[in-house]
Amino acid sequence: MKLKLPAGAFRAYLFDCDGTIADSMPLHYIAWKTVLAEWNCEYAEELFYSWGGKPVRNIIADLNEIHGLEMPIDAVATKKEALYLEQLPQLKAIPEVLEHIEAEHGRIPFAVVSGSRRSSVVGSLTAIGLLDKFDTIVAAEDYTRGKPAPDAFLLAAARLGVAPADCLVFEDTDLGIEAATAAGMASVKVPSTPERCQENQYSSTATR
Repeated sequence: MKLKLPAGAFRAYLFDCDGTIADSMPLHYIAWKTVLAEWNCEYAEELFYSWGGKPVRNIIADLNEIHGLEMPIDAVATKKEALYLEQLPQLKAIPEVLEHIEAEHGRIPFAVVSGSRRSSVVGSLTAIGLLDKFDTIVAAEDYTRGKPAPDAFLLAAARLGVAPADCLVFEDTDLGIEAATAAGMASVKVPSTPERCQENQYSSTATR
């Protein structure tokens, strides 16, 4: 499956990390299910993917509100991230995005713009051997308003010294695409893990 990029001569690429550069969403979901089981807190897979890009602590706060729980936000977040980091040896890059990173690296600057904390982003990029490809990382510690607010993308553009209109955003979630649009940036939607699996199954069936 090839990504179809919008027309334009872009001067910077901004990438979400989880589910966009790194095929990490299934590993994150395992970590969530493990830590939330201690609190008998349900987190449906469909909701998990729809909340992609939302900072970890915001997710815990929202789950507390939905289920009437009082999970300690910092403690749960710390344990969830630790459970994710334990799985990093299994992590792989998403080929459709890696193709564009390799093609344009060194020609234009790159940034990672993530709802995860810096330790998680650095861990993921290190595990797949791509950390040195990016000029800056904007992580959850760097902004107050998460996606779909445009703040994180605007901060990345400012750090790179590139106008928002000259940036192309790679995102796998609707929240991320909304944030890019709010920042005045063009975007390309990267299929989610379930969407890619479904497409691969369809392609396999069609070629039999």
